[in-house]
Amino acid sequence: MRMTMRGTAMTHPHIRAFLFDLDGVITDTAEYHYLAWKKLAAEEGIPFSRSEADAMRGLSRRDSLRVLLKNRPLAEETAQAWMLRKNDTYLQMLEQLTPDSLLPGVRRLLTEARDAGIHLAVASASRNAHLVLDRLGVLPLFDAVGDGHSVVNPKPAPDLFLWTAGRLNANPRQAVVFEDARAGVDAALAGGFWVVGIGTAVTSERAHIHVADLSDVTVTSIVRGLTVLSD
Repeated sequence: MRMTMRGTAMTHPHIRAFLFDLDGVITDTAEYHYLAWKKLAAEEGIPFSRSEADAMRGLSRRDSLRVLLKNRPLAEETAQAWMLRKNDTYLQMLEQLTPDSLLPGVRRLLTEARDAGIHLAVASASRNAHLVLDRLGVLPLFDAVGDGHSVVNPKPAPDLFLWTAGRLNANPRQAVVFEDARAGVDAALAGGFWVVGIGTAVTSERAHIHVADLSDVTVTSIVRGLTVLSD
């Protein structure tokens, strides 16, 4: 496993909790989001690119709509209707999900963490998080699920991670957040959490630890990495 780390002034705690983003970390539903927004954009005659879809990573549905509109105004009634149409398309695509749709290494890491006594949670901007986790067959592995219904202020505000950590009775400095989106990394850092950044959308300079994916990540490698940073 190739892991990069950055310095930090935080004190190494006893890690009690792992908090996972959903899209791009546990499963790759980002393509479904892209196709659903693309369909809406095509129906409304709005140019939409993959780079704009990438900018939506970690954002709420409303903030994603703002990206699609490039901050152009839209009547609230129309905005609600458009978001509903997008979500209906996305829900149809979710029917393709199965336990085989988990990203590499995820089930092993979840099982290993539970065996080590680490509490597990999902903290996702998605309002469909419970449905996705159920279709993936991993919902019972999590002690808490924070989603788009849980807090008012979405990422990059830290509220969702703080709310979810509270359900685990874990202090942010006892918890590690796994994120693939810049907004999510910023939210976790703002909340005082340890952060593992995943993939190319986040940089090693922001997250405490940076990995390409979870295929070779273990509980021991994460805890040891954080211990090195705190020495």
